[in-house]
Amino acid sequence: MVQEFTTPATGQASIAAAMKNYANYNFWAVSTLVKWLKTKPAELLDQEVASSFPSIKLTLVHIWQTQVYWLAMLKREEPAAPQEFTGTATAIMDILIDNSEELADYISTMSATQIEDKTLIVNPWFECDFQNFEYIIQVINHGTYHRGQVITIGRQLGFTDAPMTDYNFYNVYGK
Repeated sequence: MVQEFTTPATGQASIAAAMKNYANYNFWAVSTLVKWLKTKPAELLDQEVASSFPSIKLTLVHIWQTQVYWLAMLKREEPAAPQEFTGTATAIMDILIDNSEELADYISTMSATQIEDKTLIVNPWFECDFQNFEYIIQVINHGTYHRGQVITIGRQLGFTDAPMTDYNFYNVYGK
């Protein structure tokens, strides 16, 4: 379950508090988006349109696969190869919610020192040695980008009632 916390005013702990809040925001935003998507006809979630990922379902699969990768990096575990997904749109929505909660829960357990520690990442696409809070920002920003694509794909499918999932909206109304 996502943890509650108070934000320290200044100092090292404020970065940790911000990252924990940001991870909770990601879980809330995914949950809000999925709740909305579950009100839509299932066949439209598989319908292909012009986008970087051709359907809402495939975009959600990509968000999930990327969160799995970055969670492994934060845990300093060897990432598993991306899992192929052959299930339904509803199934990936449930998996994505669970994974977003797992990500938020893990980040909530990280100390300020762990959040500020560096982790070397070497993979076929890039090599970097950044502080863990930069990886947290990366994975959540990535999800935000693709949630925007889901909204755009939905608009192409005739969905005009997308929910507000901005970070500030979460901080003011979503908690």
